Amino acid sequence: MDAAESPRVDAAVNRREFIGLAGGAAIALGLAGLSGTARAAAPHAAPALPFAEDALEPVISAKTLSFHYGKHHQGYVTALNRLVNDTPLAALSLEDIVRTTAGKADLAAVFNNAAQVWNHTFYWQSLRAPGGAPPPERLQKAITDSFGSMDAFRQAFAAAATSQFGSGWAWLVADQNALRVVKTGNAETPLTQGLKPLLVIDVWEHAYYLDYQNRRADYVMAVIDRLLNWDVALANLG
Repeated sequence: MDAAESPRVDAAVNRREFIGLAGGAAIALGLAGLSGTARAAAPHAAPALPFAEDALEPVISAKTLSFHYGKHHQGYVTALNRLVNDTPLAALSLEDIVRTTAGKADLAAVFNNAAQVWNHTFYWQSLRAPGGAPPPERLQKAITDSFGSMDAFRQAFAAAATSQFGSGWAWLVADQNALRVVKTGNAETPLTQGLKPLLVIDVWEHAYYLDYQNRRADYVMAVIDRLLNWDVALANLG
C-alpha cells in the first residue's frame, strides 16, 4: 500500500530468535551517506534532503517533494521506530535491519518500513540539480562496457522503470564486474540480493502523480535526462 506499514508486531523478537536472525545478517555495504554502525536503541531519522525543496523544479515540484519527503518518507521512519522499539532489532543499523528481516513473514512490517526508509534515502542521493551532464569518464566506460552505449543504458533504465507493475523501484547496480539494470516491487531492494546499488528511480505513484498524473514515462525520462547524480553513482561504484 502507498502508506507506511504500521501493523503491530505480533510478538516481540526474543533473544533466541534474534541470535538466529542476526547470524544471517550481512555487513553494511558502506554506501556514501547510508552506512552506519550498530546502535543501542537510537531512533532512526530521515536524513536532511541534499537539496532545497524547490531545487528539482520543473522536473519534480516542491509540492511533490514536500509530500514525498515530509509525509511518505517520514511516515516510514515513524512506523519503523515504533515497530523496533523495545526489541533487539533496535540495536541494529538500518541496513542490518533490512537484511535481517528480509523474507521473514513475521517481520514483514519491519522489513517494509526499514527498506522504504533506506530506499528513499538512496533515491534523494540519486538526484541532483542541475543534472544532465554526462557521467564521469570511469563510470561512462563502465556503462558502455556493460550496455554497449549510453543510449542503450538510458533505454534499459527507462524500460525497467516504466514496466515495473504497480509500485516499486528501478536501479542501476553493480553485479561483480558488470553493471545491470534491475527493478524491484514495493519495498524490495538490491541490498538483499547481493548487488551494489549505484542509482535508483522511485516509481511509486506518490513520487510523480501530482506532477505527471498517469504519465510515468514522462517522469522517468525527465529524471534520467535531467536529474541523475552521476558523482554519487561513481562514489557508490567505489
